[in-house]
Amino acid sequence: MSNDIVSPQTRSRMMRAVGQRGTRAELAVRDLLRSIGVSHYRLNNKSLAGSPDISNRRQGWAIFVNGCFWHGHRNCPKTKGGKYGRIPVTRQDFWSAKIDANRKRDARKRRELIKQGLRVLTVWECQLRHPDRLSKKMVRFFGGAAERPGA
Repeated sequence: MSNDIVSPQTRSRMMRAVGQRGTRAELAVRDLLRSIGVSHYRLNNKSLAGSPDISNRRQGWAIFVNGCFWHGHRNCPKTKGGKYGRIPVTRQDFWSAKIDANRKRDARKRRELIKQGLRVLTVWECQLRHPDRLSKKMVRFFGGAAERPGA
């Protein structure tokens, strides 16, 4: 018995409609990058492991902007997820396997990028609720100095 308030077909359509690129979260992170002086980067660079959402290979960094639900953010204030994140009541086996696979893939891609010598930052969707904190975290990630042209 399903506890969902919409039909399975409607839920499927809704989940398929969730964007993968150019999301509101990614746009917000790009705005924060501009605000701290970082303006030279590529989006979804397929030549890097995992196609990071935002990256600069020459300067040696990559940023993943992760949706808390899809990437299984642990102890997330947004999804109210516990130790293992939030799993929908309907089709728990499917969602558990999918989110677990996403987490494993994320970790593998992060390791690959680090092996290539890149610094990697993961920004969680829920962190955008506190842009000042996230901005400070990003400044620390970039070494406290804004990007300089030609640097």
